[in-house]
Amino acid sequence: MNTFGTTTPANTNGRGLDAALQRAGFYPLLVSDVVDDALDGREPLSHLVHLETHFDRTEVHRHITVLVLTEDMLVITHVDDQQLDDAGEQMVAQVSTESVPVAQIRSVVLSYLYSQPQNYKPSDPVRELTLSIAWSGGQRLDLGPTGCGDPQCDADHGYSGTIAQEDIALRISAEADGLQAVQDAKTFARALRAANTSTPASAVAHEDLRPRRPAFGTRLGRGASRR
Repeated sequence: MNTFGTTTPANTNGRGLDAALQRAGFYPLLVSDVVDDALDGREPLSHLVHLETHFDRTEVHRHITVLVLTEDMLVITHVDDQQLDDAGEQMVAQVSTESVPVAQIRSVVLSYLYSQPQNYKPSDPVRELTLSIAWSGGQRLDLGPTGCGDPQCDADHGYSGTIAQEDIALRISAEADGLQAVQDAKTFARALRAANTSTPASAVAHEDLRPRRPAFGTRLGRGASRR
């Protein structure tokens, strides 16, 4: 399966969200109405729109994730389309929204990928960036077979892996999405961190931070599309 994504700019003053959805071109009127309803009258401070297209043999699947930051909420909207017939005349859109209090966000993680680090210069662009946000205690477990240093060894050494806390992960590639898309994701992450770290301690203390199963979970990352 091949995957290509496009990310439209984050906007620190909230203007241009509709324009970003129009540029993405994925049912913009529907997505705009869903996002507006989820905002419930709140004013956007920053946004990030990420569209992914998956090619699986003869099928093409698309899905869009829209992150909108307000003064007190992170509003997440995810839309998939599904073809019901071979001719593509019968389509349905599956929509999910989640509103997360900024005070509840536990971590904002940016993971970078650089090419040829031995030749790094401050002007070198980031090749790929992954934005991970955790708020509900959801965890992702990556496992793989454990090997040893003996190339002739065929014993079973079990599995090893890592556990990462995340409720949503978006991977933005400079090659697929463009250098500006990577910068836009960094800008949105900075705005989210600023809003989260400026939340008064008293507000955090009154939040119910007991681990819950997230409504979106890891399906908002690369695994968000149907298989």
